[in-house]
Amino acid sequence: MEKRKNILLTGGAGFIGSHIADALMNNDRVGKVRVLDNLATGAKDNIIHHFGNPRFEFIEGDIRDYDTCLRAADGMDLVCHQAALGSVPRSINDPLTSNAVNVTGTLNIFTAAKETGIKRVVFAASSSTYGDHPGLPKVEDKIGNPLSPYAVTKLVNELYARVYATAYGMEFIGLRYFNIFGPRQSPSGPYAAVIPLFTQAILDGKSPTINGDGSTSRDFTYVDNAVHANLLALFTENPEAVNQVYNIACGKQKSLLELFEGLKLHTEADIRPTFGPERKGDVKHSLADISKAHRLLEYEVLMNVEEGLKRTMDWFREKVEGV
Repeated sequence: MEKRKNILLTGGAGFIGSHIADALMNNDRVGKVRVLDNLATGAKDNIIHHFGNPRFEFIEGDIRDYDTCLRAADGMDLVCHQAALGSVPRSINDPLTSNAVNVTGTLNIFTAAKETGIKRVVFAASSSTYGDHPGLPKVEDKIGNPLSPYAVTKLVNELYARVYATAYGMEFIGLRYFNIFGPRQSPSGPYAAVIPLFTQAILDGKSPTINGDGSTSRDFTYVDNAVHANLLALFTENPEAVNQVYNIACGKQKSLLELFEGLKLHTEADIRPTFGPERKGDVKHSLADISKAHRLLEYEVLMNVEEGLKRTMDWFREKVEGV
């Protein structure tokens, strides 16, 4: 049997990262899982169930510190880089911190991987990279101008990955996430994502605010699909699959109004949304072409949006009821 791989998972206490941690710990190709997280947006509660396992290690540290990245990469075989400061509005309000975490932090991780002899890095990219390109569905090689500092940072990550692959003979796989949602996604704080905000509001019997007229649409993607993509990218043996970026989504569009109604279906709530101004830097419509990921990574949509919304609502309801 092939030697099990030790994996550095940055951002592993976060929403998506903690789901990846669970999958890695249950995968027989994986030896040790080392999570690096500064807990700025993640939480120990998301991964605490692994703390007694000798195969699991947690380092509380910041990717903006290069020495911390070096220490975290030491002895690892692969990197799954999820650590980032998300949110378009946050980046507009504080571009310096978004750049420091997402650009400098990612460069630190890429460089630490190079210095410690790690050949492959899988990293979280973003659909925000498509910017103002009007074409739908979004195809990986057709991008426009970024519309926010956050989008700039995610584009820079892809550029660095391309350069490091060429200059240092490394392998990089970027996964452009499209609006990932699911359990453990926080509804708290000024930069919470739309699905946990809507879900919490509905359960509280309050009217959620929709930015714009509700026609804004997204390719909402349940978190299991993102986890699936990361595992495929970490372990693919297809030489054509590396040094690529991929759309990770469901390939279906849902408007914010449809999303609200889809969540409400799973409750007895009788509430209507209120409408506010559109957010700066937001793309109006987003829909992914996922054929490249299917072809080269063998990516499949494991769970559709409707079932994902039901599972998300069930999880939030259990939290509220303390089950």
